[in-house]
Amino acid sequence: MNSKSKYTELIKTEAKRLGFLSCGVSKAEFLEAEAPRLEKWLNNQMHGEMHYMENHFDKRLDPTKLVEGSKSVISLLLNYYPSEEQNKNSFKISKYAYGTDYHFVIKDKLKSLLHVIQDEIGDVHGRAFVDSAPVLDKAWAAKSGLGWIGKHSNLLTQQVGSFYFIAELIIDLELEYDTVTTDHCGSCTACIDACPTEAITEPFVVDGSKCISYFTIELKENIPTEFKGKMDDWMFGCDVCQDVCPWNRFSKSHKEPLFNPHPELLSMSKKEWEEITEETFQKVFKNSAVKRTKFSGLKRNINFLKD
Repeated sequence: MNSKSKYTELIKTEAKRLGFLSCGVSKAEFLEAEAPRLEKWLNNQMHGEMHYMENHFDKRLDPTKLVEGSKSVISLLLNYYPSEEQNKNSFKISKYAYGTDYHFVIKDKLKSLLHVIQDEIGDVHGRAFVDSAPVLDKAWAAKSGLGWIGKHSNLLTQQVGSFYFIAELIIDLELEYDTVTTDHCGSCTACIDACPTEAITEPFVVDGSKCISYFTIELKENIPTEFKGKMDDWMFGCDVCQDVCPWNRFSKSHKEPLFNPHPELLSMSKKEWEEITEETFQKVFKNSAVKRTKFSGLKRNINFLKD
């Protein structure tokens, strides 16, 4: 076994030990196919008020501009599918936000993986990324053979669907690279048909400025009144396009204790959400991604749903 194969196997074995669902590797290079897509998406104003998406265009497409001397992008998936879901007759929160903020959980795992790489292999440099830097996570995961991009623009995997986080380690070590997998969406349009705000404008294209996740998390101004009655009771994020996807029949519950929700979150009724106090908000969402929207943002979303 040559050193590239040996190092790649070591990294994938360690990723599994750390609890990652899967690990794939691709060459750090310019994402040629993504460049025109990203440019068109931005030109069509599909990022809405997410102005940060306009920044670092070159770095988004070329990891060697983001991490000097980088040779490999290691893509990792971490399952977050819950064993229990919220009370059905309540305002809804996206499943990914049930437990501790994934940024903290995954960052720690990535640091551990990088330390093992450095201890076992030697002088390897790199950076860990969890959805908070100009990295096209889904494109890299697809390039690394971990799944294909579905019509809802999420990464899909035959064995486990799409309820997982994507993260990367970009390092200056050459490894053995994986090959892309095939698309298995076929003629299915379940996600497009089910989107409450018609945000999936065509297969593989999501107009972010019409997405419920954008309205309830990213948008700082008032939610446009034209979307009244179309929010499907989502007060933080939205899972509709994933919930209806046939491949998510194969989702299995995660094994990460930190992703378990506060017990109150699952049982709260609409009335309880409407009357939520800042104290309850802090207790139920301690260390949660829901903190992004703040108490005032969550109240705004709830009021929009109930009025």
